[in-house]
Amino acid sequence: MIDIRNVSKAFETKQVLNDLSLTIHSGTVLGLVGPNGSGKSTLLRLIAGILHADGGFLTLDEQPIYDNVNAKSKIFFVADEPFFFTGATLKDMKEFYQIFYPNFSEEAYRKALSIFSVSENSKIASMSKGMKRQVTLILALASGTEYLLLDEAFDGLDPMMRLNLKRIIADEIDSRKLTVIISSHNLRELEDICDTIGFLSDGNVVTTGSVDELKHSLHKVQFSVQANIEDIISKLDIVHKASTGSITTIVMRNSIDELKVLLEPYNPAIFEEIPLKLEEIFVYEMEAKGYGTYED
Repeated sequence: MIDIRNVSKAFETKQVLNDLSLTIHSGTVLGLVGPNGSGKSTLLRLIAGILHADGGFLTLDEQPIYDNVNAKSKIFFVADEPFFFTGATLKDMKEFYQIFYPNFSEEAYRKALSIFSVSENSKIASMSKGMKRQVTLILALASGTEYLLLDEAFDGLDPMMRLNLKRIIADEIDSRKLTVIISSHNLRELEDICDTIGFLSDGNVVTTGSVDELKHSLHKVQFSVQANIEDIISKLDIVHKASTGSITTIVMRNSIDELKVLLEPYNPAIFEEIPLKLEEIFVYEMEAKGYGTYED
């Protein structure tokens, strides 16, 4: 388990993370989403032990992560822009990582190599961004770590490679209780693979929960009544409201039954619940926090 308590991190005068707390249980697939600059990559680097927190603490199985070789050997971090030695091949990088990851599996390496279309003897520097990403993923999957951190994991991968990555991660979770933390702007991808989502904004986790919980945290409804709409919605926890003619669309934290009770005396001519996708929930949550706007 990774325990993050009251963590803060600043770079010069810019406060990136501010009193952030989060618990990540073993076997979880956690998706981190948030606007640019919300601190997703910084949080992953702190968890990986690359950066040191200015305040608070991060532990893995009750042991500090930063400057702890044993803890770091259980974590593999795939950065958005991975680092490779000058002139290195995949084979060279494999031999390097075998030194630091005691559970590095040659069998897992060969299996991943057969799935991703990468030559282990080609110079990595000459590869495209997508191919470089595949090189890092091969090394990550073969490392045998308990925790896999992926920063913009699907960036640069074609649709088939993205599908393969999801399948491999699912297999690894089933076979050895791998814990995965994925930072991504692609909420559709996260919805497919993650069981828990954390929304970051202004250096903190503003919302977290299972995918199912988040999908039921907001409700979007269209309705039409002959009444003063403001009197009705003033009794609700509204995240978003829009009107087109006599039809009002709201996104609320209340249950559908609560709204039905309020509207029942007015005999609504139209009443329709509209399913929300995870991406829409994120947009509405960010809008509620004052980040950007959303127009129907």
